[in-house]
Amino acid sequence: MNRPHTLGSRVALACLRLGGWTPLLAPAPGPRFVAPAAPHTANADFWVGLFWKWATRTPVHFVGKHTLFRFPLGVFMRAVGGIPINRDRQGGNFVDAVVEVIRREPEIVLVVAPEGTRARADYWKTGFYYMALEAGVPLGVVALDWSRKQVGVVGYVTPSGDIDADFAEIRRLLEGVRGKHPQFETPAFPRPAGSRPPA
Repeated sequence: MNRPHTLGSRVALACLRLGGWTPLLAPAPGPRFVAPAAPHTANADFWVGLFWKWATRTPVHFVGKHTLFRFPLGVFMRAVGGIPINRDRQGGNFVDAVVEVIRREPEIVLVVAPEGTRARADYWKTGFYYMALEAGVPLGVVALDWSRKQVGVVGYVTPSGDIDADFAEIRRLLEGVRGKHPQFETPAFPRPAGSRPPA
């Protein structure tokens, strides 16, 4: 982190501030982390997050199935930080394929939408947690706070393997954060124990 501003980052920062937004970036404990971003309740979250990436010069990336990166959409997705994942190379295991990407990159902020949907669900998906746990990197919790017009990393959680305790810390960091459509927010609880993937 701590990259000097460029003309592009200053323009992005000015656009955020003109929209009333304040970018946040808690000092990172290292050059790689998985970044669950919440609450994700609207398509507009993507653009707010993209301008935050440009304004802070954070090496933000996201992953998707390799079939989504075909021309012409793939050109745009790569340009904004997308990384194609071919899960077949890891025996069909998406988490293992992403862990391989994290380990090979000297610097990466891998953003994930853990709610998995813009509509309300009962719990967060837990793939992001196991990606960080297996890769040995922290979680950088990203708040998309439309109530206070703040966006960015608000704190870090080191996965301990005690997923319930770690999610409790994530909830603490997101306390008071409201999405664009609060009625669609999914509470930050992991899926029930009986349906979780093995640690």
